[in-house]
Amino acid sequence: MNAYQAAQHYSSVKNQGSVLDASPHRLIQMLFEGALERIAQAKGAMLQNQVARKGELISKAINIVGGLQGSLNDKEGGELAANLEGLYDYIVRRLIKANLSNDPEILDECGRLLGELKSGWDAIAPEVS
Repeated sequence: MNAYQAAQHYSSVKNQGSVLDASPHRLIQMLFEGALERIAQAKGAMLQNQVARKGELISKAINIVGGLQGSLNDKEGGELAANLEGLYDYIVRRLIKANLSNDPEILDECGRLLGELKSGWDAIAPEVS
């Protein structure tokens, strides 16, 4: 799956025009932003006992992380891609656990992990990707 296909997970959340016009580097940034936003919103819904909304938002975050996972290039990414695959899998499992156990601390953990990955991605020049 290429970066454009991964962004399709995100396009239902944001303006389709901005997704279509974005570079592959920007698409990944948008995926990170969307996942972080959904996690923050899910935490708010969790704290307000909005069970259905919390579940919807966590589901959207999981789909976006799946898009990030699908954008990995196993052939060229080597060990880094394999490590990211494992980390994204961990984040998805933790998001599911947060939803089932109603634990905002797990959402915070997932947000921190994705925030660190986003910071690293933001530091990469768009020309590189």
